[in-house]
Amino acid sequence: MARNHTVDDKKRQKILIILLICVLCFSFAVFAFGSEKQDPAVASARSAGIVMEATTFRVLQGTNIDARLPMASTTKAMTALVVIEHCDMEAVVTVPKAAVGIEGSSIYLREGEKLTVKELLYGLMLRSGNDAATALAIHAGGSVQGFVKMMNDKAAELGLKNTHFCNPHGLHDNNHYTSAYDLAVIASVGIQNPVFKEICSARHVRISGDNEESIRDLYNKNKILSMYSGGNGIKTGYTKKAGRCLIASSLRDNMQVVAVVLNTPDMWEECMRLMDYAHDTYCMTKVVDKTQPAAEIAVKEGKVGGVYVRSASVYPAQDRYYPLKKDGSEVCKAEVIVPAALEAPHEKSQSIGKIQIKLCERLIFEEKLYTMDTIEKKDFKDKIKDFFGIKHGAT
Repeated sequence: MARNHTVDDKKRQKILIILLICVLCFSFAVFAFGSEKQDPAVASARSAGIVMEATTFRVLQGTNIDARLPMASTTKAMTALVVIEHCDMEAVVTVPKAAVGIEGSSIYLREGEKLTVKELLYGLMLRSGNDAATALAIHAGGSVQGFVKMMNDKAAELGLKNTHFCNPHGLHDNNHYTSAYDLAVIASVGIQNPVFKEICSARHVRISGDNEESIRDLYNKNKILSMYSGGNGIKTGYTKKAGRCLIASSLRDNMQVVAVVLNTPDMWEECMRLMDYAHDTYCMTKVVDKTQPAAEIAVKEGKVGGVYVRSASVYPAQDRYYPLKKDGSEVCKAEVIVPAALEAPHEKSQSIGKIQIKLCERLIFEEKLYTMDTIEKKDFKDKIKDFFGIKHGAT
């Protein structure tokens, strides 16, 4: 009997061990799944790419463009944009202790040395200096936290739905993420800013700070500037968790495009492929012409320069361009919305109606319409002439 009890005990121990292993495996799986789900910087799509025309934000091609992913140092495109919009480029920044020795890429700032905002921006964009990012953030926002709020406020202003910043440099944080689309919008806004464009397209600069010890020769890490015809920006990025990331930009035949790839091992080749597609397939096409009248409107009781007018042409205030396919398969339609008649007086600076440009029934542009001249109201003398049938100039 004692032997049977011993055998039973061993069986029970084996069963308990098996059950314990199953419970531990299940718990680990639940924990791992839960952690993945709670990390907003991790999406089901592990990579993403997009190419966008920069002035209209039209997406020309893309994959997983709204997936939330970490973006490493491409973060600095937003850092640069916010600094440029809020700071004097010639303002002198005294490097604080908090900006010295930041992990990752660096331009090796020393506490107390003095550089201008623009010099630090070159260090930020050409050499990806995390120390430059921190110094600029503290200068512009009063603190890193204050500047991060400015970055998130700018993202909200731009209507970005899949972006959140935790720092100005891009070192990994689970709550620091963007999407290919959002980052392309940030870069498109940036590349239209002359200072931003000048900085990110520079291949080499020398910054001197306040003494000879501060002289630094900075060479741009972005190979697009030398590898790609028309290449003019913007920023590289890499961390182990974000993978290889790149914002590339190029200008050809008056079309400025921005390409973004996130977590893409062949980032140079993929960005160039995206930009090739854009330049080969699309061209900027004038869809609103300010020299062409959009409509003719009847005028009541009006005159221009003493001459009675019965009608007036209305024009858009500016030309507008949109990227359309070179093969002619895309055609925009114009819809003019104006009143049936215009009652004098009317100032030429006052809009009268609008023109809407649509592509595939989707509104892409809307421009206000104006008369070329101020239209005066006929006065008493004009009405006397009308009453007695006295002829006077009319058009």
